[in-house]
Amino acid sequence: MKHIVKIKAIEHITPDVLRIITEKPNQYEFEPGQATDIAINMVGWEDELRAFTFTSLPTDNDLEFTIKTYPSHNGVTNRLLYLKKDDELILHDVFGDISYKGEGLFIAGGAGITPFLSILKQLHTDNRLGKNKLIFANKTKSDIIHEQEFNKLLGENFINVLSAEELTGYETGYITEEMINANMPASKNIYLCGPPQMMEAVEKHLASLNIDESYIIKEGF
Repeated sequence: MKHIVKIKAIEHITPDVLRIITEKPNQYEFEPGQATDIAINMVGWEDELRAFTFTSLPTDNDLEFTIKTYPSHNGVTNRLLYLKKDDELILHDVFGDISYKGEGLFIAGGAGITPFLSILKQLHTDNRLGKNKLIFANKTKSDIIHEQEFNKLLGENFINVLSAEELTGYETGYITEEMINANMPASKNIYLCGPPQMMEAVEKHLASLNIDESYIIKEGF
């Protein structure tokens, strides 16, 4: 089923990431971590679908999407950069493989953080953040999505890894087997989302640590 919704607000939260707030259709339901296919309601763009994760809570009155843009691709995300308040998007059915299975270690790369935004915000709302940890890999500090929010939510359980910048208080390089092992939860639940190359590297680390695939909850993009 398709739903046409108006954009209520649109802004940059990093140099290449947009935060888009839209109307919420009546009885439109999703679970934290899920996504929907979105198209732009403009001539020539109505059938150009891209999957984006909800970063709002299911109980919010509006929908929120946190979207990394790729201007060089000259595609949907580039076109989003030209949208403004009251322009329209087309939402489709809800889907997604990531859902909360209990306390664990969240590992994200870049825009792969988006499924975890709603999950962690929901846990905070429910007072169930517990001992959940987040390892978040980016190129530079300016690429970190909602850094201050995650610092407030997770405190010392929020670990940043920067591949192209050396800063005090931030890990430098890439996510390592040793880093994962040092933050391995007792439950062994691992939530994983990021670019293919990053996910492949992390999954190799997890295999070396003898983490059974049944404990890995993942989503690619």
